[in-house]
Amino acid sequence: MTQTPKLDPKLRQDCYLMGMMKDSCLLLNRNALYPWFILVPETQEIEFYKLTKDRQLQILDQINQISTFLEQNFNNTKLNVAMIGNVVSQLHIHIISRHPQDACWPGVVWGNDKTSTYDDVQVQKLQQKLVEQLGQSFEKSKLVT
Repeated sequence: MTQTPKLDPKLRQDCYLMGMMKDSCLLLNRNALYPWFILVPETQEIEFYKLTKDRQLQILDQINQISTFLEQNFNNTKLNVAMIGNVVSQLHIHIISRHPQDACWPGVVWGNDKTSTYDDVQVQKLQQKLVEQLGQSFEKSKLVT
């Protein structure tokens, strides 16, 4: 595992640092209305298509692991996976569990004023589930709330 990459201040403000996957940082968005992970690959590149094919495949594998984790642990009917980057240019991938009863279904989660926060115990439980289900491909970080 590598050390935590430098994170854009907006990502640091909006997320909990959950841990590291190979050359990527895994964050949890603070809005508890949606199980919403953000994968931040360690790179200076801001466009996915400019990465080497091997690096793209490595990131795709990580996206699949987090997607499977969400599907196994949350009542979702749809996963949203997106690389937008208009506000935060640092390459990052949103992986969000959605269902028809969530706060803004079927609309987008971005810009929604409805929020709910996790308590420390909820974040720690999610982090421990990641450790248990992702095994050696995930190394948890000390939580800073």
